[in-house]
Amino acid sequence: MATRGETAARQAVKVCAAALAAFGAASWPARADWRDDIGTFRIGIVAERGGGNTIPGLARLTDAYANALGMKVEFVVARDYAALIEAQASGRVQYGAYSALAYATASERCGCVEPLVAPVDADGAVGIRSVLVTRDGRLPDLAAMASHRIAIAPAENVAGALLPLAALSAEGVKIAQDSPFLARAASATAAETMLAGGEADALFGWEPADAEGRPTRSKGTVARLEAAGIPWASLRVLWTSGLLRYGPHAVRSDLDPEAKRRLTVFLTNLRSQTPDVYDLLEGAHPGGFAPAVQKDYAMALAIVRREAAGKE
Repeated sequence: MATRGETAARQAVKVCAAALAAFGAASWPARADWRDDIGTFRIGIVAERGGGNTIPGLARLTDAYANALGMKVEFVVARDYAALIEAQASGRVQYGAYSALAYATASERCGCVEPLVAPVDADGAVGIRSVLVTRDGRLPDLAAMASHRIAIAPAENVAGALLPLAALSAEGVKIAQDSPFLARAASATAAETMLAGGEADALFGWEPADAEGRPTRSKGTVARLEAAGIPWASLRVLWTSGLLRYGPHAVRSDLDPEAKRRLTVFLTNLRSQTPDVYDLLEGAHPGGFAPAVQKDYAMALAIVRREAAGKE
């Protein structure tokens, strides 16, 4: 049984604790909610070519994001990816919809962005990879490239030129834009025609692949060559690059974790819950959004870094 002195001491402690709590509540302002810190959540998006500053379904999109975040949302239309990158790097927008290379450029520019989600094709493909395709065994293997004629797409073509050069260089294969064994075609279609007509022994093309790296074969260079009349059995893929993931929707890394969580839940459920809004947001890849992380853009970063090094 507590003595009278012990009881009085306990009561004094309780009174002091209550007084300190009241003093703390009065003296230290409560931490502001992340919504209050941001004020208006701004989403950057690149204008469609020829579309000016108009965004189809803008009101519907704005309402959807506002409901997901529980705050005011505003879309900011950028004239190009360079403008979008600058806006997010400077903090004028918290969120941006990017191509893979534009995201990699933003990541290199400030190190202040991270991907949340990226789109998926209807067949499950999450990106593309470069392939080296030969016909009728004209090129025996990758090591024999230097003594053969390899068709390659124009220098700015991502899948048919930028991706294979960056991926092979990363693997230690000596290859450059002007390597003498490369036969530069006027287009990716022209490179396919060179292989079909015997003007090249192989070509750099592309194929879609799922998250496990499995080719989906619904599209890509081999499918196109087959459609042009070349038997599948005569075609052989000698080499494949790493996966170039489709471009992400990315946020600033300093965005509150709760905002990131809300956006991820909203976007990954968007196609199943409100497909009309998904179609407004993503017209090229109808399979919905899947979570994405920084390592998914390793190939995009390799391309950007190689291009930057070549221009220095």
